[in-house]
Amino acid sequence: MDDINAFIRKIEVEFEEIKEGTLKPSMGYKDIEGWSSMKALILIATVDSEYGVMLRGEDLTKANTLQDIYDVVKSKKIAKTV
Repeated sequence: MDDINAFIRKIEVEFEEIKEGTLKPSMGYKDIEGWSSMKALILIATVDSEYGVMLRGEDLTKANTLQDIYDVVKSKKIAKTV
């Protein structure tokens, strides 16, 4: 599993209008410029493609920050390997 900074870089690449280095772990993901349901779908697809983990709407609802999302992805990834 990547560290949080690599995770964030992958998100920045997918959200083309976001300048690299803009996002931080403590940032509220809903505060990302132009956040929308389409961005949520892109995030879900990116996590599935990069990490083989499926985020659900419930996961996003419970999360507040990018760190929270990373932690969910990491825990699901670990659970898949057990």
